[in-house]
Amino acid sequence: MEPAQLDRTPFADLDRIPPHMLALIVGALEAMSRHPEIQRVRHTAWQALRPAPGQRLLDAGCGAGDVARELAAAVAPGGEIVALDYSTATLAAARERHTGGAIRYVTGDVAALDFDDETFDGVWCERVLQHVDDADAAIGELVRVTRTGGRICLLDTDWSSLAFDGVDGALAGTVVGHMHGRLTPKQLDMGRTLRRRLLDRGLHDVTATPVTCFFGDPASAAVVLPMVNPEVPEEAWPTPPGLRDQWLGQVGTAGDRGDFLAVLTIWVATATVQRPAMH
Repeated sequence: MEPAQLDRTPFADLDRIPPHMLALIVGALEAMSRHPEIQRVRHTAWQALRPAPGQRLLDAGCGAGDVARELAAAVAPGGEIVALDYSTATLAAARERHTGGAIRYVTGDVAALDFDDETFDGVWCERVLQHVDDADAAIGELVRVTRTGGRICLLDTDWSSLAFDGVDGALAGTVVGHMHGRLTPKQLDMGRTLRRRLLDRGLHDVTATPVTCFFGDPASAAVVLPMVNPEVPEEAWPTPPGLRDQWLGQVGTAGDRGDFLAVLTIWVATATVQRPAMH
């Protein structure tokens, strides 16, 4: 089965990148999970999904498994989490970090799920759809495997919302424009299109909540924004000659002054699956 993945982002196919890059990305995922702003986004999503004891939930694109582990505690006793990821290497990292709980780790493509219809009580899919080739097909699969009355919770980034202050405006615009140029329009605005995509599926109780993440210093921003992190290797964020050093110098200076600012909006969209009654 060919994956419906993009080649333009390292997250599209983690099994094809060098081991040192994989280790960097897994470490970055874990650091992001601990970041207060990402935790705030997840808290919004958690309240919308409402995991409960006895439920069977799908974590579609589980990464290193941190959300799956929390969900497993929430559905105990009697529940189960299926933690799915396209990357076998990432799943291996998730298994290594397993701390107990009913979690089944499986390899799979979110756009072609190998589950029966109405298998799950709910689905969590965090910052995955921006990396797949056909987000609507993937959402269709997530709807298909969710039971009638079940909940779908999608979290994704609106990269076009990224903005900075405390740095030279023209330079910041160049950096942001360079990043935008490496993304497809769908990747840029995935977060804010989630609501429409769920409505297009005829789902009920659709809600969409924008969570604006605030980063008041470069160290905080670097956990989530690769273009602010000097430890991100150049092959992961290639730039025109001289741009990287000039930009990171500006970021460092703003940090020293104490007036650095970065903001980025991540959307949380949820819906209830309803199907026509059978006669």
